[in-house]
Amino acid sequence: MDGTDMSSDLDEEAPPPPVISSEAVVTTDITAQFVDAAKTLEPGELIKDGFFTLFEAVGALEIMDPKMDSGCLAPGESLDEELNVNVPLMPEEVIGIIDQLLCHEMAWHLGYPLSQTIFTSTHLEAIMMPAPKTLDDAYFTRIDGDLSHTDPMLRVLRAYCLGLLKACRCVNERIKFEHYYEEEDFVTNTYHRSLLDDVEGTEVFDEIRNTRDLLHSMSRKLDAEIVQALDFRLELRYAFLRAIKLSELRTYPESLKTPWVEMKAILEPIAKSHSLGKPCPQFFSAKLQRRLASTMPPRPIVQLSFEEAISHFRRLAVDGLEVADVLKYTDSQSLLNFILTFQAKKPQPLVYIRTLLQNFVFKDMVLLGSLSIRQVFDDDLSLVVLPYSTLLDRANDNVEAVNDPRYAIAHQMELFRQRAAQSYLDVFRAFCQNRCRVRRTLCHAIQDWEAVQADAEEVDQLLQVAIDEKPLSYPQYSARPTFSLPLSSWAYLYKLRLMEWIVQLGFELEVYQPDELAGMYWYLGYLARIRAGHVERIKAFAMRTLNELRAKSTPASAAREHQVSRSLSFLRATLLEAAVTWELADALSSIYTLIYERLDLLTPPTRPYSTNELRYEIRMRPFIPIELPELPAYAEFARSARREGKSTEEILTAAESAVSGAKKGFEVLTKFTDKEAFAVQCHERWLQSTRGGFKSAIRAGLAVSTLKRIVDAREQGQEPKVEVKLPKPDDGYHEWWLVPEVLVGAAAGSS
Repeated sequence: MDGTDMSSDLDEEAPPPPVISSEAVVTTDITAQFVDAAKTLEPGELIKDGFFTLFEAVGALEIMDPKMDSGCLAPGESLDEELNVNVPLMPEEVIGIIDQLLCHEMAWHLGYPLSQTIFTSTHLEAIMMPAPKTLDDAYFTRIDGDLSHTDPMLRVLRAYCLGLLKACRCVNERIKFEHYYEEEDFVTNTYHRSLLDDVEGTEVFDEIRNTRDLLHSMSRKLDAEIVQALDFRLELRYAFLRAIKLSELRTYPESLKTPWVEMKAILEPIAKSHSLGKPCPQFFSAKLQRRLASTMPPRPIVQLSFEEAISHFRRLAVDGLEVADVLKYTDSQSLLNFILTFQAKKPQPLVYIRTLLQNFVFKDMVLLGSLSIRQVFDDDLSLVVLPYSTLLDRANDNVEAVNDPRYAIAHQMELFRQRAAQSYLDVFRAFCQNRCRVRRTLCHAIQDWEAVQADAEEVDQLLQVAIDEKPLSYPQYSARPTFSLPLSSWAYLYKLRLMEWIVQLGFELEVYQPDELAGMYWYLGYLARIRAGHVERIKAFAMRTLNELRAKSTPASAAREHQVSRSLSFLRATLLEAAVTWELADALSSIYTLIYERLDLLTPPTRPYSTNELRYEIRMRPFIPIELPELPAYAEFARSARREGKSTEEILTAAESAVSGAKKGFEVLTKFTDKEAFAVQCHERWLQSTRGGFKSAIRAGLAVSTLKRIVDAREQGQEPKVEVKLPKPDDGYHEWWLVPEVLVGAAAGSS
């Protein structure tokens, strides 16, 4: 209670006393006492009873507020919704109700709670409450002698509702068993409602089949279009349930695709027949939320248009069709590229598909349904750093003599697997999350990879003694002969890739301000250049292995040479990808430097409460704990990003050269086959991303040419009209390459 102006407000005309209708309540007018008490308070003084808790205070604020008080009723409004679910329905009404349920189902998949979507249906509420123990209990009415459920149209609606509830339960359980973020992705709360938990899925399948047979038998009594429209909707429910059921098998990818193909084909005729339905909003009510076990007050029903729902369902079917291909394992890098390209789709696959991908890859720690962690892990080591190596020979596991070097090799390699396997798998799992979480997870993961690299260095030193490895003279990397250090090289390569992904996702997620792009693209190029040099070092040792095999020329050498050649193919592809990354990053860094620093085409916003150095520290915070590669000091970073010591003409020349190199590299990459790109089963998506990079390089070349024209015009004393359009990630050809559009003269004015 606040004494400020309280008495003056209360001295005005007093409101009429409340009308109390209950005889058990005795009322006393305390207005005068309240006013007198308020006059004794000093301005700003508050009084609160010690036993009046915060919960009670908030509850008092909620009372009689329609947005907060679930019991607040309008005049003449009843507390509960009457469930008129035994009313016979016309076929057009059934189509309308089913289509509305379809919209609510998709709204739930998009992240809205059940309370605002599916649970607003009076028909579903009637089936769920009380919770049915058997399928015979799952009727709209459970009154003895009531035969309304025998009505054909109610049977059709009931069959659809049963399939919907069972599908929702299976989806909910699948998502809860995988990694997801409820605040961002999905709401699994069922508000203590049973989604046919005790009813077998086979019974629901049978009920849908029987109802479809009933519909076909009625084809002479009803309009053929109506019968077909209802049948398509039941077929959709059946196909979706089959898709969910088959996904548990994780075998025979082509058979898993069949129900998704059926769903995709069914959606088109469902969309065309939507006009046959009659909307029935009276069978959906927000009041049903009052019956749910929830602390939240009723919220408005989420209204998703039918066109949007069909569009999302179509995308769900397409993504469900594609995700099954992940089970066709060929090599570890193709698996990684599959997940990278699949999760980068725009719009991103729905959370159910993402958890389905996790289920296919990780369930029960059996990768892809048939592979052990060691198989995939060793395959990756073999492909990246250890082609045809005794370190990965399975025969080492059978050696029991402690003094045998193979025993030490097997022991040390197993220790390394135990240490690094989880970090390796976490890379795959991280990319199964939403894009913001991917970046956030990777920021934590690089510190773990720093520790993995340190452990790998210790193991490498022990292993090089066990195999009596001879050093290699590699002047580009070290002045002295150096050892291969395969395990730490593998860990360092992954750490570098993670660091690049973090920076690239920063562009996609608009983490950086436009005037920071010059510096961040410079840092991306810095990382890519280091990765390219590291891959060159790994490649040198692979070439030594290949030359040694060719020198021996034994009958078994052909198969061994194939393993090494496969590794060299991967290293060449990785080297080319790193090269185009640093070339295009350098080009964009130069372009933004010219726009902001040299030509003053754009001015950075005023930031009175921060400095460039502080912002640099914030942007680079994930990389500060990393020892190698060492984070450049701010002075070095600023000097490099601004191209200090270089003239504007030199920056333009360097940008032209970088763009030219990037275009040539992308052009070569776009000609790679799926095996050459290590993108088996995902080559189309990989190629689309690569072409996006190629088009970005072309656009960057146009920007450089325009900037050169501006410089030439200024040297001649002219001041052309210039307009710079800063792109959004979704506006360009690729989310990671934000190429500005520079317009001059008439083009600038017309835009």
